[in-house]
Amino acid sequence: MHAAALEIELRLRDVHSLKTKRHILKALGAAVRKKFPVGFAETDHQDLWQRSQIGVAIVASEAHQLERLIHTIRRYLDDYADSVEVLSVGIVYQEDLR
Repeated sequence: MHAAALEIELRLRDVHSLKTKRHILKALGAAVRKKFPVGFAETDHQDLWQRSQIGVAIVASEAHQLERLIHTIRRYLDDYADSVEVLSVGIVYQEDLR
């Protein structure tokens, strides 16, 4: 079994309240979880309106499946909405979990 954690920095455009930020992140998390078999959480910048850090946890039985999922999720986030800009993506791998 192989696992990866994505640490994704986001800029949220045209957000002027924490309520709007929560709405956008809730919709993003629901869309990502619906489309991919992953875990999703906001991990930093909870008190900032236009910034967020999200964590996405991925587990796959084969390394090539994990890599495919990572690249597909990154493309999905890049294309998600005009209001969300991906600033950076960090990846931490854990291989052969037995």
